[in-house]
Amino acid sequence: MKLCDLAGEFGTGFDGANVEITGLTSDSRTVEPGFLFAAHAGTKGHGESFVADAERRGAAALLLSETAEVESALPILRVSDTRRALSLMAARFYGRQPDCVVAVTGTSGKTSIAAFTRQIWAAAGHASASIGTTGVVSPKRDDYGTLTTPEPVALARLMAELADEGVTHAAMEASSHGLEQRRLDGVRLSAAAFINLGRDHMDYHPTVEDYFQAKMRLFEALLPKGAPAVIYADDAWTARAVDAARAAGADVRLVGRAGDFLVLKRLEHERHRQVAEIEAGGHIHRIVLPLAGEFQMANALVAAGLAISTGVAPATAIKALEGLRGAPGRLDLAGTTQGGAPVFVDYAHKPEALENVLQSVRPFTSGRVILVFGCGGDRDTGKRPIMGAIAARLADIAIVTDDNPRSEEPAAIRAAILAAAPGAREIGDRREAIRAAVALAGPGDTVIVAGKGHENGQTVGGSTLPFSDHEEVRAAVGGKETA
Repeated sequence: MKLCDLAGEFGTGFDGANVEITGLTSDSRTVEPGFLFAAHAGTKGHGESFVADAERRGAAALLLSETAEVESALPILRVSDTRRALSLMAARFYGRQPDCVVAVTGTSGKTSIAAFTRQIWAAAGHASASIGTTGVVSPKRDDYGTLTTPEPVALARLMAELADEGVTHAAMEASSHGLEQRRLDGVRLSAAAFINLGRDHMDYHPTVEDYFQAKMRLFEALLPKGAPAVIYADDAWTARAVDAARAAGADVRLVGRAGDFLVLKRLEHERHRQVAEIEAGGHIHRIVLPLAGEFQMANALVAAGLAISTGVAPATAIKALEGLRGAPGRLDLAGTTQGGAPVFVDYAHKPEALENVLQSVRPFTSGRVILVFGCGGDRDTGKRPIMGAIAARLADIAIVTDDNPRSEEPAAIRAAILAAAPGAREIGDRREAIRAAVALAGPGDTVIVAGKGHENGQTVGGSTLPFSDHEEVRAAVGGKETA
């Protein structure tokens, strides 16, 4: 693609309009001959420092900020926002996207909502995909992922690949990082959703207000005016999200107990499922959701709202909830002890998520709730005592262990949690902590192993070692040793 065509609205004030561009990147190490190199600030440096490296590797053009003090013989596009420009150019370069793309933001539940929306669409006969923390799932792939929202060039490439596979509908997570860093700016959205807001990423966002504003960019900058905005009605931040979406011109649709689009009229909790009555368009639908936890019902309602808002008949979407499968590592029944106690693995690694999962199992737990959890290193340190206090309040037995300590001293992380969790037990080795919890569990008890969910590794120092909570639970309940 010629540089002038790729540049589009940014194509003024530069030479080399007819230069052929063969690819785009913001990582100089991946530059190949003919690439456009986008230099913007990163977490560990500024891309402007790597322009010379990009030139040596064969870059054909540069994308720089208007204030960049860089000299080069290459054609230079200067823009006010290099991240947004790169996203738009990547979308233009790869071109193709599924016909219908929706995005969901919030602190907890994004992965489940994206997966549920994909499943509802599939039940309605659409070739569908989901993109998020657990990877990419479509009729032709199930790829493990590492980023909630992929980088813009990778995302644009992925969208084109999905379209080429025949995918017509795609649901994706929109993280606050991804929204603030303009990763989704090239995605053509049909609808968007907000589920909730809690404490998270305080190592990145200066304040909770800043965190919220980053999420509202989904409605304010990316969702076309008049497009549906599905918002969960029963969160503390609902009113703020509704105001932001309406001010942006969105068609707001509330789902939940206080909803107006999908209204949860009644909900009964059973051991591994929930029985609900949902009102849609004046009609009551009685369904059995095969997942535990009221938070999963909230996720299901948002997903149904997105599906209905993109053309699925209400009766079809709501009926499809009865066939939902949970996202990997989201209140996932990983095993059952010999005494009949269920052992769940959950990704809860933030305060509100931990509180939700502990509360969700209480209705069907006649005995004790036994919790194994920790906190990650090199992340928001303020949430450690908060999570410790939640564990002390809602779990009958809490075992504090290591999560992903990364570069921090594991014992120091555990100490910060334990300071707010009097009576909690400390077992640093996660494998031993899981085994201890399983050994303690008796009839009527419920065990939750929280924090890592679907992850298949544990990051200690600079290394990621093989580790799966699911595998460790299966070994523990079966009495088998793991490597």
